Amino acid sequence: MNWFGPGVKLEKNMKTLETTVTYLEMFERPETHAQRPSNINAALLVTKDMPLHFYRYLYFNVGIHWSWEARLRLKDEKLAEAIHNPNIEITVLYLDGAPAGFYEVNRTATDTNDLAYFGMMPHGAGKGLGRWFLSNAIDACWVGNPSRVTVNTCTLDHPAALPLYQKLGFKPYRQSKGHVRPLSGSECANLAAHSGITSG
Repeated sequence: MNWFGPGVKLEKNMKTLETTVTYLEMFERPETHAQRPSNINAALLVTKDMPLHFYRYLYFNVGIHWSWEARLRLKDEKLAEAIHNPNIEITVLYLDGAPAGFYEVNRTATDTNDLAYFGMMPHGAGKGLGRWFLSNAIDACWVGNPSRVTVNTCTLDHPAALPLYQKLGFKPYRQSKGHVRPLSGSECANLAAHSGITSG
């Protein structure tokens, strides 16, 4: 089993990766909204009290190719505290009836809503859904009429992420250096054993 999917080599002791994080913001809701591609059977559903195993499944399959790891290392109690917060809203993208991505809006800050997570699984990519999906995420961020909406991305993310954020109205305002420690083989094995999460 190749835990990390095609083209990603799993090493016994994966080292910490360096990355550059770009922080972006917008102060006005975009006037235009991207339309869903025709002949695509896609739907968005807001979740409530999402089961932890389902969240881990989404997070893993959206982010494993881009070294997402933080939420996968949380124990049940901490993960539930994070995602069941009433100021956190998670919306799942379904494609032909199956989960294909998600976004997470954080409304815990005063006057600022943050697009904390956004991404699609590999089977959702390449179908022209990106702009429509992100447009909906941005609309969700503007619920409650905040003064500002923020998002960040890093050089380990999909290379199209930063240009897409900018095309839809976000402006970079800061960069910083960061470090990510990819999941080890034993951590992936634990996810498989306890939550049934694998990537073929």
